[in-house]
Amino acid sequence: MIIRKTPEEIEKIAAAGEIHRRTMRLIEGKIRPGVTTKQLDEAAEKYIRSQGAVPSFKGYRGFPGSICASPNSMVVHGIPGGYRLERGDILSVDIGVTLDGWVADGARTFAVGPVSPVARKLLDVTEQSLFDGIAQAKVGNRLGDISHAIQTTVESAGLSVVRSLVGHGIGRDMHEDPQIPNFGEPGRGPLLEEGMVLAIEPMTTAGRHAVRMGSDGWAIYSQDGSLAAHFEFTVAVTRDGPRILTPWHLDTARAAA
Repeated sequence: MIIRKTPEEIEKIAAAGEIHRRTMRLIEGKIRPGVTTKQLDEAAEKYIRSQGAVPSFKGYRGFPGSICASPNSMVVHGIPGGYRLERGDILSVDIGVTLDGWVADGARTFAVGPVSPVARKLLDVTEQSLFDGIAQAKVGNRLGDISHAIQTTVESAGLSVVRSLVGHGIGRDMHEDPQIPNFGEPGRGPLLEEGMVLAIEPMTTAGRHAVRMGSDGWAIYSQDGSLAAHFEFTVAVTRDGPRILTPWHLDTARAAA
């Protein structure tokens, strides 16, 4: 069942999203060669808690970290630890923030210094696919319109969308209905209505779309070892168009309709 939120409830998610925005900016400032993913995790947790919120991921189904930190060919769910960033790496950082019982979720893949042309293309195209998907999050459209827009942008660039991982609804719970694939047919799926809040999150690879589970039971890697990227916003469907609730910068708070 898709739970629609009131304008007041959307504002509560947006408040969690503002803490998320500031946390992501904090992490962005700390990403450089030599830093460990554990250090990033500790900085994020300290800041989130200082704002009266809690990191949504910590303890979720036993996950030990406050963020997911996934380097290079790791798509998602990387447990922060001793991995030390190197020049030329890419690192996907996924952060969940819960404030007063409302959850905001978002992710971004960062370049660690100069990166290869393949990595740069992967990051640019995946980020663009997120905005292209969000542009379809309008009242009266269908969920498949979001999925199809993401798929079209990614695959037209010769990259792949991971098909076994999806976005999701979000609100009181981190994972609510509906599931949001990053591929599909336009005009299909649930009707988008005012008050829906969606975590839209293209996950892509520079190679093929197949993935594999890591030995820790959490990390998911591209099966062929190709580089992977992950970009995500929490987005509200409003009468005025899509509203990004976890912007990286204040000027991205409302997507182009």
